[in-house]
Amino acid sequence: MSSKDLPSMSPLAGKDRAVVQLLLDAGTCPRCVLRFCSVGSQLLYRHPLQDLLKDLQEFLKNSQEKEGTECLDVADPPCKRLRLEHKEEGADELNHNGAIPQLPSAGNTALQSSAGRVCNVCLGILQEFCEADFVKKVCQKVNSADYQFTSFVFSVSLPPQLSVRERAAWLGVKQQMRNLGLPLAKDDIVQLKEAYKWIIHPQLSEELGVPADGKSLFEVSVVFAHPETDEECHFLATACPDCFKPAKNKQSVFTRMAVIKALERIKEEDFLKHFPCPPSSPKNLCDALEIQCNNGAVFVAGRYNKYSRNLPQTPWIIDGERKLESSVEELISEHLMAEFKADSFNFSSSGREDVDVRTLGNGRPFAMELVNPRRIHFTAEEMKRLQQAINDSSDKIQVRDLQLVTREAIGRMKEGEEEKTKTYSALIWTDRAIQREDIAFLDDIKELRLEQKTPLRVLHRRPLAVRCRLIHSMRCEFIDRHHFRLRLRTQAGTYIKEFVHGDFGRTKPNIGSLLNRTADILELDVESVDVDWPPTLAD
Repeated sequence: MSSKDLPSMSPLAGKDRAVVQLLLDAGTCPRCVLRFCSVGSQLLYRHPLQDLLKDLQEFLKNSQEKEGTECLDVADPPCKRLRLEHKEEGADELNHNGAIPQLPSAGNTALQSSAGRVCNVCLGILQEFCEADFVKKVCQKVNSADYQFTSFVFSVSLPPQLSVRERAAWLGVKQQMRNLGLPLAKDDIVQLKEAYKWIIHPQLSEELGVPADGKSLFEVSVVFAHPETDEECHFLATACPDCFKPAKNKQSVFTRMAVIKALERIKEEDFLKHFPCPPSSPKNLCDALEIQCNNGAVFVAGRYNKYSRNLPQTPWIIDGERKLESSVEELISEHLMAEFKADSFNFSSSGREDVDVRTLGNGRPFAMELVNPRRIHFTAEEMKRLQQAINDSSDKIQVRDLQLVTREAIGRMKEGEEEKTKTYSALIWTDRAIQREDIAFLDDIKELRLEQKTPLRVLHRRPLAVRCRLIHSMRCEFIDRHHFRLRLRTQAGTYIKEFVHGDFGRTKPNIGSLLNRTADILELDVESVDVDWPPTLAD
């Protein structure tokens, strides 16, 4: 956008002259001057810096000749504000050095003071980092990362000392206005992040070819740092020690939120003792430490069958040593990770089976969260091909109904872990010989209530508790004098192996106690998991 397409300095009024003059003389960039004058015109911030500087200089000259210029209305919506001070009685009327500042004349002083200097408030963020070269650098990073996206949200991480400098600049403005006997109607400014996004959003949108959208799942973020002024927050830790407490995931106690909290608490006179108002100009610009991209997670769901009795659901690793070479999770995730080009994944399912248990029938529902995927758009046909690739890669598992789902939909799968029913088939051995009539009565038992203490085999990872579970129905199939097959329909969460052998009396009743003999389980299959999710897909 050319400068002729942008509005003039119309939002400023004669009463702003003293603020503009003071800030420009202190080394504040034109855009920060507009922020401190609470100018909410988004288009005005996009004006080239040199043009803004000349316009401000012209404004200073004109406002001297004609006081009381009326502030013209701006069509843009009201901007968000950042409260900079809490009014206090008895605040120090002097600047940092104790002198009463005088309002300079509006010659070329302001133009010379701000030209070519790093802004003493934004540390260059509203200067160099709004230029086309930096925008292209950001877009090159985005494009080289090879993400699929149709919109973006832009986020900025600012050095915490910027909040200190904004407070200092505002207190300088406040003191100047008081000393000159001029009214001060505002105690807020346009947020730095807000102004920065007003400037950079249109440039990023044009360069990337997609709109900026606050609800977009694709985030472009920039992390700024300014090592030269890092220690400027430290005096706050002495004044407000309660605000700066170590946190496990933070490298420094001087976080932006901690600094803001301390600035809300510190008295104005205490602040003025430790920090110059207005702040001095730094030698160096901010550094753009990181330019990062991140796509919101994608969720894939389906059902899996497990045909091996030597395959765990998740990697079986004890004390850092892998016990088996693969798992259901790995056989599925290997293909999904490659196709979606994700950083990592989280696997979940409706319950789980032991390593030696097969899952048959229509399979067990599962879902996989793919974190920061580069590719997010898949047609139904592409998902079918991906499912086939998984199935062709191993004879130990098969996947069906593979599909993209929402995060919210996964909740329906988790309901099945405790609320739904499951059907099993168990091959049972008894120590004493049995006849058909010895086991026939099991078929007549309905809604058998069990009390199951946490099994010994899982006690190392689950808390000790007594769980009440229901066996809804059973059906027996006699095989020979020491073997029979038992099909059970149970409440989800029932420990089937323990129901058969009793777990040294920790599950009551059990098949052994019902038959009055020792019983053990030789094989177990899950025949159905009665969760109506995810939706069945046509072949």
